[in-house]
Amino acid sequence: MNSDNQLLFFFSALGGFNGIILSAYFALIAGKKSSSNYYLALLMLVLSIRIIKSVFFYFNPNLANIFIQIGLSGCILIGPFLYLYLKSTTEYAKINWKPHVLPYILGITILGALYPYVDNRTIWSGWIVFGIYLQWLAYIIVSLKFIKPIFQKIKEKETLKNIEVWLLSIYFGILFIWLAYTIGSYTSYIVGALSFTFILYLILLLIVFRYIRHSDIFEEKEKYKNKVIDEDTKSLIKQKLSMMVEKELFLNSNFTLEEAAKELKISRHLLSQYVNETLGKSFSDLIKEYRIEKAKKLLMAESNLTIEGIGYEIGFNSKSSFYTAFKKITGLTPAEYQKSSSK
Repeated sequence: MNSDNQLLFFFSALGGFNGIILSAYFALIAGKKSSSNYYLALLMLVLSIRIIKSVFFYFNPNLANIFIQIGLSGCILIGPFLYLYLKSTTEYAKINWKPHVLPYILGITILGALYPYVDNRTIWSGWIVFGIYLQWLAYIIVSLKFIKPIFQKIKEKETLKNIEVWLLSIYFGILFIWLAYTIGSYTSYIVGALSFTFILYLILLLIVFRYIRHSDIFEEKEKYKNKVIDEDTKSLIKQKLSMMVEKELFLNSNFTLEEAAKELKISRHLLSQYVNETLGKSFSDLIKEYRIEKAKKLLMAESNLTIEGIGYEIGFNSKSSFYTAFKKITGLTPAEYQKSSSK
């Protein structure tokens, strides 16, 4: 192996082996032993198995067939573990993981027994791998629903939380790796492994950033644990929020949690905790509710504003974001509300 190949082998293999170490970290060492961490650990593990198989097969075409079969079979769990991780991180309901894991393990085991790779390379390289990659893509598409709210926040120019940046990184990282393997047959087989190393180190940078900022990127849902707001403070914040509503500060399209905290003369963390725990919603949802209440008044008043114009007037940056928020809160579109209320 010449020096160029040695360097290529080093960088492509580095991601796979470090992925296994990262998998162990999420499963055994990470602060919170939660289902989401376990799903992330398993996602990293199956990815690493696939990557290591790619690296060794690229540099050693005579690699044992059973190892190749295991590496390819592991791909069938990448999509399901991505789905389970995103779902467990964004939703509080208990998840039934079995339908997303057991049938695929059983199916690929039976398929591998009936058509072992050593005797059926053509079938594996063609139909079986195609089916696995198609299933992987299907789960990527289905998982998109868990990060759609993040896209909406980006569209509305809202500040993203650490956990939201993390989830976007994981989702697009998996998508990028899928694309790398899909186009690998047209470029080079090692592209997938190199892409995983690249994505992995971006993720590691996020972890380092987490510790530098003293922010728990994996457990943001429990960031207020053991921090209780006393009743006097709650009453004071409630009064200040009422003042904010009276001044209609929320009509500013760029009104953020930071600006609200500054205006109310309280810490950003305290305001966020109050809105999350006492009101049971996010700050962005609270602002949307204030804006929709204002929109309802404007829809009933005689003015020269169009429905779209009202959306911009109350602080929304687009027609679609206004219509989506209005329908979500009232159950009606602005036009339907205006028509029903005028009767």
